[in-house]
Amino acid sequence: MPVNPADGAVLGALYGTDVMRAAMGEHAFLQRMLDVEAALARAQARLGIIPAEAAPVITAAADAKRLDLTAMAAATRNTGYPVVGLVKQLSALAGPDAGRWTHWGATTQDIMDTAVVLQLRDGLALIEADLRATIAGFATLAATHRDTVMAGRTHLQHALPVTFGYKVAVWLAPLVASLDGLPRVRARALRLSFGGAAGTLASLGDQGLAVTRELAAELSLNEADIPWHVARDGLNEAVCWLGILCGTLAKIATDVMLMMQTELAEVSEPHVRGRGGSSTMPQKRNPIACEYVLSQARGVHALVPQMLAGMAQDFERGTGPWQTELLALPQAFLLGHGALSQARFIAEGLVVDAARMRRNVDATGGLIVSEAVMMGLAPVFGRGESHHIVNDACDLAIAEGIGLTEALMRDARVSARLDVAAIAKMTDPAAYLGSAGAFVDRVLVRVHAMG
Repeated sequence: MPVNPADGAVLGALYGTDVMRAAMGEHAFLQRMLDVEAALARAQARLGIIPAEAAPVITAAADAKRLDLTAMAAATRNTGYPVVGLVKQLSALAGPDAGRWTHWGATTQDIMDTAVVLQLRDGLALIEADLRATIAGFATLAATHRDTVMAGRTHLQHALPVTFGYKVAVWLAPLVASLDGLPRVRARALRLSFGGAAGTLASLGDQGLAVTRELAAELSLNEADIPWHVARDGLNEAVCWLGILCGTLAKIATDVMLMMQTELAEVSEPHVRGRGGSSTMPQKRNPIACEYVLSQARGVHALVPQMLAGMAQDFERGTGPWQTELLALPQAFLLGHGALSQARFIAEGLVVDAARMRRNVDATGGLIVSEAVMMGLAPVFGRGESHHIVNDACDLAIAEGIGLTEALMRDARVSARLDVAAIAKMTDPAAYLGSAGAFVDRVLVRVHAMG
């Protein structure tokens, strides 16, 4: 019975995704270890290290569905690792002639590390596909709402006008940066782990490097300059990259969740009948996708330090730190993909209420553009005096519940020099957007340039 909700038959529908569970789960791990063993046999057969006829027999036998999991569990409990039991069963399945050539010159960590790398490769492919789709969804929103005026907020208060397209472009830029960084992650993380008992491949004599080269080619993995049994930087770079991506997704979810509040009501998650409902309040449409982006992102962020702590490996084979990676890495990818899939749902169907955005901008009667008015009055009164004039007008507007234009026109200093039309022009939020549109355009250029 699963203890982690992400692995449960019911709660697993909320955490992670089925495709990532399939890629990072135990069955996939067992199969990937068998894939490494089969590839090693083929590589060594090509080099004449083992009989040529043994390789296809070992390859055919390397099927995780044929494993006796009960026996494997017993062997794993006894030895502390699954490879001894796996190789024993693979050798038996391959028969006495071919089976005697399995696992030639390899060590347990070679097989387990490389299997994890193969899983990681599958996991990164799944994440890339959904990341690209999420970027595309938000890019469409940014372009559509490039000029949709809304309140920019700092410290949760109205600050200056922005556009919703600008806000989405702020979300987009780090997503594009994550995608840009993915080739480096792959180059660093998707490396063959093959070093033998202490990393020197001594058991293969002068053919160690040749086997490494052929095995890397068999598995379509990068060949490391030196075995990385105790140098875990590549795997950690992948998990840290995922942690940064999840941080970006969490920021987006936080914004959307806050904008969905009844008092703001500027956006809402895509509506599906019954989604986000309450058992007692029929009117509720809770930000379910946002909540599960946040919860899963936080789960990934809790696992990143666990991975980083595992880098403190002792000598040529870690005593404990290495074993913690299996608790952290697959789960981080499961939760990370779950967060991304929820973000994609938001990106591809977010409902935007532009009219409500404008009403919220206007709710303070022009106070949101007080900076614009101050800058507009500065050529007439000087910056210092203009600040005092606008500050007095804002105090009056707040005290009496009137608009900023009216408050300004009550000031004799202003009414003697400017008319209502001039002030009204200064208090138009759409006229005080700075470079918002240009920033949106720059981010969209990056999106369109993605490979």
